[in-house]
Amino acid sequence: MIAPAPALTRTILIVEDEVSIAQAVATRLRSEGFAVELAFDGPTGVARTEALRPDLVVLDLMLPGLDGLDVCREIQRHRPVPVLMLTARDSETDLVVGLGVGADDYLTKPFSSRELVARVHALLRRVERRPANRSAAFRLGTFSVDPVSRRVRNGDELIHLTPTEFDLFAYLAERPAQVFTREQLLVQVWGYHDGTGERTVDSHVRALRRKLGPDAVRTVHGVGYAAGEPESGAERE
Repeated sequence: MIAPAPALTRTILIVEDEVSIAQAVATRLRSEGFAVELAFDGPTGVARTEALRPDLVVLDLMLPGLDGLDVCREIQRHRPVPVLMLTARDSETDLVVGLGVGADDYLTKPFSSRELVARVHALLRRVERRPANRSAAFRLGTFSVDPVSRRVRNGDELIHLTPTEFDLFAYLAERPAQVFTREQLLVQVWGYHDGTGERTVDSHVRALRRKLGPDAVRTVHGVGYAAGEPESGAERE
């Protein structure tokens, strides 16, 4: 009888200048079976990401040498990698900018180690399941969505979306006029089942509207979000 192949160990890079926080997060993630590496400033974080090619980066927003936004831009430029951003600030502007440069999600300090572990597992599950969920390209109004190349065009214009922005817009656009609550989107797009993270949805919707136009995703007050007009439908290409 052939023994099953051992499970692949996922590598996580923590880029955090507060040593106590970095070590506490590393200890908890190692207890979950992850291989964990540390960097304590922005330039080292970029270099370590290029050398290690981690499966996920936990990235502090405020870093010496190069702040978290610049680090995120640099590491996403060469190779898409899931990023969970940590921030001591809670303003909507900071969050939208962080998500706009390629972060997949964020946690505001102070946070519980349990919540961080849950977010890490959910982000990695999303990455693993993306290839299996590819479907034919389709159109919604002026938008063309290709799940295989993970590209969105508005007419002839290619719109750069982060991985999470693409997942959210594609999910809504493939189900035009259907209204989803924040809780439903957290489960279906993010894989979060504990009800946390509603502001994550709102921030990503704002980022999508900035890139695709204010009408790309509409708010259904008291319910949630939808793409397309109430009577519209997606057209397969």
